[in-house]
Formats: sequence, structure tokens, C-alpha cells
Amino acid sequence: MFQTGAKTGAMNLFSASLLSWLLLPVAAIQAVGVRRRTKRLPPPRGRHSGQIGSGPPAWNILVLGDSSAAGVGAGRVEDTLGPGLARHIHARTGDSVGWRNAGANSAIAAQVRDHVLPHIEERGFTHVVLAVGTNDMKNFRTKSQFKRGFGGLLYATHARWPEATIIWSPIVDMRRVPALPPALAFILSLRARIINATGLALCAERHAIAAEPLPLNGTLGFASDGFHADAPGYAHWADHVGAIILDAPPPPPSSTR
Repeated sequence: MFQTGAKTGAMNLFSASLLSWLLLPVAAIQAVGVRRRTKRLPPPRGRHSGQIGSGPPAWNILVLGDSSAAGVGAGRVEDTLGPGLARHIHARTGDSVGWRNAGANSAIAAQVRDHVLPHIEERGFTHVVLAVGTNDMKNFRTKSQFKRGFGGLLYATHARWPEATIIWSPIVDMRRVPALPPALAFILSLRARIINATGLALCAERHAIAAEPLPLNGTLGFASDGFHADAPGYAHWADHVGAIILDAPPPPPSSTR
């Protein structure tokens, strides 16, 4: 996804940033139209934590981030990312898996760090999946702003759960998001490239795993707003990230938690 040559990559990111700022008036006009015709979906009601399997959980998964972490687009909590990850891991290992969703609508990385993470009381998470970056992208947060916000979130997550494996799920290909007209999708794809490249570098520096962006299959997997995932979309996402969790180092024995 990212070019390997440092000079070439830097020039490409600079060009993407410059072009996106030049096209900002177009993005602003088209974004207004998208907001007017798109219904704002709430997160599903219900308990945002649970367990798949019986007995003490061998895995405890926290999904932390924006509206996708909260499960917006799914009709039931059971169909969101946290339970989906638990089912994926349980099906392949037979282990009991605990899960928790913690997300806030429209939150950028810095807001997740400052307003969502501090209110999570649980301590025994073995894996933390970060679903952030999309709002930083669509709000035209600069590279340095995202670096401070996301970098601080990585530090805060490590400090809160020092033994947990942290996995970041980057921004998807915005050109495949059905809610977006082509011009806006192109402009946001430029911003996404900046966010994803910055996040990839920060994960490498700060001991987190950066997943590959979730592959999309046309309009399948999107909720009625054409932007968030629906139940099959969250299941597809859970299979994608769940495979990465299973390939990561195993969680510590329950006696150490």
C-alpha cells in the first residue's frame, strides 16, 4: 500500500496533502450535500461488554475508538466488532473470550485518548483494537495533529494496559464507500493516505500492530447510511482483524492478570 522509497514516499505524501488542501472547497461543498441526504445512525442499544464461551476468559478484547467501535450501523450489539472478534477467536481456539466495545461518535484520535479511554475501568485486556483515524481524515486534521493525537493514544493505551497487544485498523479505501460522490471520495482518499502512512509509522515506533486496511467488496457490508458497516460488514471486519490477533503473540496466562 505504501511506497518504500523514503524520498518518493515523502514526495507523494506532500503532493497528496497539497492537492487535498487545494480541493478543500470542493470537499466542503460535497460534504454538505452528503450530510443533508444521509441519515445519522445511533449505536445499537444493549450491553457493550460480554463473553463468548464459559469459564474464565483466556482472551479479553477491547475495541476502542470512534463510532465504528461503538457499533454504529449494526442493529444489535451482538453484530458489532467486539462480539464478532470474540466469536472468531472462540471458533478457532475453543477458548472463552471476553469483549468490550468503547467508542464515541465523531471522535478523533485525541478525543478517544482524552474522553473515552479514561472512563474504561477494566484492567485485564489482553488485546486492544483501535478503530480511529476516519474522523481525523474527514476533518482534515493535519499530519502533525494526527501524530500528536494518535501517538498520545498509543502511549496512553500502553500505559493503561501494559501487557496488552495493540492492533490498529487503518482507514479503508474511501473510493469504495458508497455514501461518497466520486470527487469527495478522491479527495478523502488523499487525506486517508496521509493518516494511514502516519499511523503505520507510529505503530512501528510504539510497539503496536498496524493491520492492512480492510478490503471492501463493492457496496456489500455497508449500513443504510452508506458509510458505516452493517452486521455482515462487522463480521467481515472481525474475520480480518481476528486473524491478525491469532497470529500475534498469545495472551499471558490468566494467573498473571
